[in-house]
Amino acid sequence: MNKLVNSRISRRKFLKLTGAAALAAGAAPYLNRVRAQGGTLRILQWSHFVPAYDTWFDQYAMQWGDANGVEVVVDHVNLADLTATVAAEISAGSGHDLIEFVGAEAGQFEPSLVDLSDINQEAQSNFGDQLEVARSYSYNPATEKYYGFMHSWTIDPGDYRKSLWEAAGKADGPSTWQDLVEYGGQIRNEQGVPMGIGLAQEIDSNMAHRSLLYSFDSSLQDEEGMVILDQGETFERAVDAVNFMRELYEAAMTPEVFAWNAASNNQTLIAGRSSFIINSISAYRSAQKDRPDIARDIFFTPALQGPGGTSLNNAHVIYNYTIPQHSPNIDTAKQFILDLAANEDQVMYNSELYMSPSFFSTPIPEGDRGYEAVEGAETVRDLHNAWFENDPFKLPDEEDGKLLPLRDAVDWTTNVGHPGVTNPAVAEVFNTFVIPNMMARAVRGEQTPEDSVKRAAEEARQVFQAWRDRGLL
Repeated sequence: MNKLVNSRISRRKFLKLTGAAALAAGAAPYLNRVRAQGGTLRILQWSHFVPAYDTWFDQYAMQWGDANGVEVVVDHVNLADLTATVAAEISAGSGHDLIEFVGAEAGQFEPSLVDLSDINQEAQSNFGDQLEVARSYSYNPATEKYYGFMHSWTIDPGDYRKSLWEAAGKADGPSTWQDLVEYGGQIRNEQGVPMGIGLAQEIDSNMAHRSLLYSFDSSLQDEEGMVILDQGETFERAVDAVNFMRELYEAAMTPEVFAWNAASNNQTLIAGRSSFIINSISAYRSAQKDRPDIARDIFFTPALQGPGGTSLNNAHVIYNYTIPQHSPNIDTAKQFILDLAANEDQVMYNSELYMSPSFFSTPIPEGDRGYEAVEGAETVRDLHNAWFENDPFKLPDEEDGKLLPLRDAVDWTTNVGHPGVTNPAVAEVFNTFVIPNMMARAVRGEQTPEDSVKRAAEEARQVFQAWRDRGLL
């Protein structure tokens, strides 16, 4: 969907609405260049799972352009088409000036992306420390380059139907992976509702399988970027995790998970056909609008504990802005990023809390922010805490505090390169679904768990060596 934004608003009004005036003092070098450049800024990003965010963002971009003398064009594409679209533009050496990735893909394009170290440093100066998980998705220590600017991320909790779990004797939902086998299996067998973790080549399967590996104290790589999936105790624990996935599938799931896409687990939860999924709050938000009876029954859990007590989930979606080297409007794009980051309170609110900030100390700009003021709130952390304790978007008759288990999600959220960073090799392994394929082969019985883990490690090792040969690892 192409949305050319062209209505008019005064610069003074825009600054009042967005609080960009507060940012201008700290970001003057870029703002001055934007005024002088003019021209057109073309932005490419996904069609958000919360449509209200796209509505707000497109209006924001329009107003930002008017206030800065820049025509802004925003193109939205489906998530499944985003990476291929970017690859085609980079190959052609032309296209959008600013691209927002929402998965691990950005690292794979690092050689073709502008170094954003300057605005990452400027943001830390203006907004305080950046979350480590955000840095892990946008900084490559091998090249000492910020290839992206991650302004927001999405929490990835467990979503469960309370009535089903209550009937099974676990009213507060699962707290361990083993609970999924025991109680999830009971719910499927006695109440006829399976649970759903994908076993397909799609983003949610990719995320969930890594969460399982981490919670079983295994991982693809170590902190130094070496593949260790088939090494020593890491191998033994990876095999345990694959064996567990096979057990879980047989106990509590159905074959449809082999053909899932990125929307499937949301759809099954909203349709009343899943007792548990690992996803963001997007399914809940959709159910509030389309199936309020289901929404009232959806509750959330933090990351589930593995056999050793470890509990980690990935950031479900990341919001990683990049600027391709072919862009003729690099400084304008940088200024847009910094200004958007200064308005993170509006990002959070207009995404209906789907997006959380990477810079929790960002001050709340003064004036009417488009939402009911929170007493005593000075930073986006204050807003985050208040809104997750008292959800401003809950239905009038919904239970209070449903989002409270997610308030401290930073403590159990990591990146897909854990315990290292999302380097270009991790990005390629993620984008070629090496880990979901590893799980699916064993669950289908096509390979033993041991052989499937060894094959995945070998596939990953070839990818890692190729990037190492290019000096990017």
